[in-house]
Amino acid sequence: MLSSYPWWWLALPLLLLPVWWHRQKRQRLKAEPLATARFLPSAPPEQLRVWQWRDKVLLLVRCLLLVTLIAWLAATIFPWRGDTVMIDAGADKAWAEQQISAAGFTAAARIDLPPNPLAWLRANERDWRSTARLLIVARADQIAMPARVPQFSHQLELRTANVPAAPPAAIAQHIVLAAPAARAPAWQSLFAAFDVAGNAATRHQLATEPDAGTTLIVWDTPATSPPGNWRAPHWWIAPSAAVTPSLATTASGATTSAIAGFPELASATKLTINGITLRYADSPRGRLWTSDAFPPRDADTARALYEAWQLLSAAPAPAYATPSQTFSATRSALPAITNAKPAYWLALALLALFILERTLTHARRN
Repeated sequence: MLSSYPWWWLALPLLLLPVWWHRQKRQRLKAEPLATARFLPSAPPEQLRVWQWRDKVLLLVRCLLLVTLIAWLAATIFPWRGDTVMIDAGADKAWAEQQISAAGFTAAARIDLPPNPLAWLRANERDWRSTARLLIVARADQIAMPARVPQFSHQLELRTANVPAAPPAAIAQHIVLAAPAARAPAWQSLFAAFDVAGNAATRHQLATEPDAGTTLIVWDTPATSPPGNWRAPHWWIAPSAAVTPSLATTASGATTSAIAGFPELASATKLTINGITLRYADSPRGRLWTSDAFPPRDADTARALYEAWQLLSAAPAPAYATPSQTFSATRSALPAITNAKPAYWLALALLALFILERTLTHARRN
């Protein structure tokens, strides 16, 4: 049995009510006349509450009646919503009211637009009556276009408004530059060119020590290993940093040269992109990159390096906004609604237990 509204099971403590009811009995104190009682002031008769089990069969029937009622409420669907408008809180108020009036939903109930409204509606569509209509009024960028046309059991009208795209927030790329004074200007010119050629909201900030926000470390210090506590997602290592190559032994026993302080580059993977040959390897301190193009010696090489780096760090494309449209009610119901059918046998059991409880109660009174 599928429970559509499982929170109803929290009402099980109500079973204590018939138990408490059947555990108590009010019994009058038996009064005996005494000869000397005429000298005492009269007192009204009193009642004594006596705890004992009474009418055990009736108690069992009432408990079963409550359990069946809770189970029926938890498994049965009660469509209670009518025409409804889902409103985006960030949409223009005047425009939203105009759209609601034009769609004929002036008297409809209104709720806030939930996150991912199309998927939320698929999961909760059973709450609406079969004759209900639905309207979504929102900004276009609040509803991503689904890969497939969604199917609903109710007519859904979607009205969206295109809003001007906000300028992207400024992004600062924290870069640590470790290079001698003679080679530092070449790297500084490279990242200055990156700022000009790239997105206006992206700026490269150079520093001498890494911090939590460092995204790239440029290591161009000959014959010197970096401090062991330096960490960054990416490292650019210039070939000139290996004035004295160190020897590294591979698994097959062969000996190869590796950049000093970066033995992982001995088994680096070669990648050619946009005419730039790069070698990279992963290490505990971050991904290591090296190339003969570090640092570029002319403008064409710098442009090719920039384009290659942009291709390697391409961001995912933004989701397409769903345009205004109407989704007609389809014949095929959603799986969530198909499986959540009312438990008719629980309704019949509830009726039978109610009749039995009334019969036992009437027999006890007589």
